[in-house]
Amino acid sequence: MDPFDYCKQKAAASGSSFYYSFLFLPPERQRAIMALYAFCREVDDVVDETHDIQLAQTKLDWWRKETAEIHGGKPTHPVTQALAEVVKTFDLPRDKLLEIIDGMQMDLQQTRYLDFKALELYCYRVASVVGLLAVEIFGYTDPQTLKYAHDLGIAFQLTNIIRDVGEDARRGRIYLPINELQQFNVTAKQITDASYSDNFRALMEFQIERAERYYDQALGLLPTADRKSQRAGLIMSAIYRTTLKEIKAEGCKVLTQRTSLTPLRKLWIAARTWLKY
Repeated sequence: MDPFDYCKQKAAASGSSFYYSFLFLPPERQRAIMALYAFCREVDDVVDETHDIQLAQTKLDWWRKETAEIHGGKPTHPVTQALAEVVKTFDLPRDKLLEIIDGMQMDLQQTRYLDFKALELYCYRVASVVGLLAVEIFGYTDPQTLKYAHDLGIAFQLTNIIRDVGEDARRGRIYLPINELQQFNVTAKQITDASYSDNFRALMEFQIERAERYYDQALGLLPTADRKSQRAGLIMSAIYRTTLKEIKAEGCKVLTQRTSLTPLRKLWIAARTWLKY
């Protein structure tokens, strides 16, 4: 199988909202962003699907070595083979790809975060770095667009954390900062027991408000000159913000359900947003 076909299948099979934001891109940029996304999925799957921590660590170490082969070496995996072509075309730095792995590494080393500052580092590594690489693929003219990508990445990851509170807790991880749980008088046990309360709902509404601030901040930073080239990110923002609204409207029932939009609705939002910009 052609490496780019593998990446496309990996992206499509995930059912992620990211896939719908790629569909309207020119072919070369679409192939490139799908290769980057497939890379993220591969290393993320190591942490989510490998229950033995030592084995997961071994796999991440392998991906570090494989990533080192992308720039001028001989990568063996279809994803890194595709990325080898992408990094040449779009001049993507290897250190950023390794930072993504650093973010996944954090999931092996800790399951709780003391405060938002600690969580923000995690969000930066697993999401903002991806956004910074994506900006290079989409193209930009104003350096301020990089600041937009940073904040949009934080917003995306905060949305993921909000949506997946229950699912993550069942995996033994609680990303909500410890000091904020204490602030709203919510215990870790209540989360792992999927026990709803007014305090929990208030905590989640606080998380949603912060995510919304990051979306607003990011969109405020995006220069007018680069809005057209960054439409894929704007599509993602529209889809994710709609998901946040759904979560809030449903009473923040994230401990027992995972809110997601239908493929048709995602496609409709994607088309509408593409035409808007």
